[in-house]
Amino acid sequence: MGKPSKAEKKIAYDAKLCQLLEDYTQVLIVAADNVGSNQLQNIRKGLRGDSVVLMGKNTMMKRSIRIHSEKTGNQAYLNLIPLLVGNVGLIFTKGDLKEVSEEVAKYKVGAPARVGLIAPIDVVVPPGNTGLDPSQTSFFQVLNIPTKINKGTVEIITPVELIKKGDKVGSSEAALLAKLGIRPFSYGLVVLSVYDNGSVFSPEVLDLTEEDLIEKFASGVSMVTSLALAISYPTLAAAPHMFTNAYKNVLAVAVATEYSFPQADKVKEFLKDPSKFAVAAAPVAIAESGSAPVAAKVEEKKDEPAEESDDDMGFSLFD
Repeated sequence: MGKPSKAEKKIAYDAKLCQLLEDYTQVLIVAADNVGSNQLQNIRKGLRGDSVVLMGKNTMMKRSIRIHSEKTGNQAYLNLIPLLVGNVGLIFTKGDLKEVSEEVAKYKVGAPARVGLIAPIDVVVPPGNTGLDPSQTSFFQVLNIPTKINKGTVEIITPVELIKKGDKVGSSEAALLAKLGIRPFSYGLVVLSVYDNGSVFSPEVLDLTEEDLIEKFASGVSMVTSLALAISYPTLAAAPHMFTNAYKNVLAVAVATEYSFPQADKVKEFLKDPSKFAVAAAPVAIAESGSAPVAAKVEEKKDEPAEESDDDMGFSLFD
């Protein structure tokens, strides 16, 4: 049998992508920069069971998604199209999104610093013996790395920040790191976005705990309540505060005028004779503090007659 033509491959790819869209409602959009074929194969093996990794050209994926969306009438698939930018792939999954994301992150491998690459992290050369002979000191001099000769080898005196995050790797830096055997970078599939039943959100959302959600919800309710109170717009969140404020206003009017109502009568009574309030509050305060029993004990001790000593009896044991 001959090899399938390009047209046949495109038809097969389109059918596969459309079938995955039908079978799965959760998709992780991942960046695949600097990920080799062997590494990708290991990721596929690790996710096998409830997840499928699909790579391909962005134009082919966008075309298949559009056609499938038109055929099925499901416009939610179109939310995937803006996410297909750069060297990306799709991970279709039926598992827990957070667990799948963590599993993907495990398959990172070390990589050398190649010339022209943008450094994803700061690269620091640690101090210590390099094992290189003194003829290699030119590399260190070019990069202004302080060294000394110790037992016939080059030794780095202090740690040196060789490459900063976001900088391009130069030829001298790449050559030095290669000589030192340092592979400073690690690459793997990086989750960029999450698609779940038509909704698209950042992968950071997967790290939120129940406590974080409750805190954010409470903060949102507080903001809604403040806004509703400021513009006098009734909402479920603001209603209790509105009723309380209204009661305070009506009570203030009742106290300032002859108008009264049952809930205001007691307040007026306290305002007319504050001593009643003090008398009513005193037993409660005593009961809470527990001072009453102590006072009673003191009184009891005062009332008890003092015992007479032997001297008061008029005789001594030696008389």
